[in-house]
Amino acid sequence: MSEIKIDPASTTRTIIALTNPKSSTNVGGAMRAAGCYDAQKVVYSGERFNRSVRLAADTQKVHEIVPLDHHEDLLSALEPGMKLVCVDLIEGAIPLPNFEHPDNAMYLFGPEDNTIKQSVINQADAVVYIPTIGCMNLAASVNVVLYDRLAKSQQHQPDNELIKKSRDKNNRIKVKSLKYKNEKN
Repeated sequence: MSEIKIDPASTTRTIIALTNPKSSTNVGGAMRAAGCYDAQKVVYSGERFNRSVRLAADTQKVHEIVPLDHHEDLLSALEPGMKLVCVDLIEGAIPLPNFEHPDNAMYLFGPEDNTIKQSVINQADAVVYIPTIGCMNLAASVNVVLYDRLAKSQQHQPDNELIKKSRDKNNRIKVKSLKYKNEKN
C-alpha cells in the first residue's frame, strides 16, 4: 500500500474516540480508517486495549502520523469548538443516513460488548446509529461513519489522482470500457 498522509491544509478536525475497546484488531482497524479518511487523532479509554497486543491491524502504520492517546475521560479530548457525536445503538438516536455532519467533530463509539454511559450521552450534541440488522464490529462502524462524512462533504476528489496516490504499488489497472455507466437521466 502507498503511504498515508494527513492533509495539513484541512479546515475540518475529526477525532475518533473509542470507549474501552476490547481488541487491538479493532483499534488497528480504527487507526487505518483514521488515516484513510483524514482524521487527526484517535483516543481511547479503558485498560483492555493496553493489555492486548497493540495495533495488530494497523498495517499501514498510521500510528506514526495519527496520534493514538489514552484518556481516562474521553470528553477531556474534546477540542474547543468541536461537536460531540456519540455513535451507538441508542434509542432515540438519529439514523446515519439522515445525519448532517458538523465540520469539527469528535465521534465517540461505544464498545462492542457494552454501550456509552448515559452521562456521556447526556452531554452529546448528537447521537447517531448505523441502521443495520444487528450490531457492527467497532472498526467497521468507524469506517462507515467516516465514509458517510466524506460522501456527504465536498472534500472528495472526482479524478484519478487520489486513486494513483492511494493504491497499492502492484495495482496499475485501468478501466477500458463499461457495460454500465453511471449517467444521470
